[in-house]
Amino acid sequence: MAEVGKYTTVSVPTDLAAKCRDHIEGTGFKNLSDYVTFILREIVASKNEWDKAETQQDKRVVMEKLRKLGYL
Repeated sequence: MAEVGKYTTVSVPTDLAAKCRDHIEGTGFKNLSDYVTFILREIVASKNEWDKAETQQDKRVVMEKLRKLGYL
């Protein structure tokens, strides 16, 4: 069970961090950490969805979601 309020530090290249900061300007994200957390949750959720996909159609739906999110 995850403990609320516990965090870790993850390093990303400075050029990528700058691009992400530019990307989140004017959005509801308070900071880069919030944005990265959101992205990671989306990816993990998509992976779980992919693992549960039973048909090729289900997998196409997951791929389209990833494409719309800009991951593919």
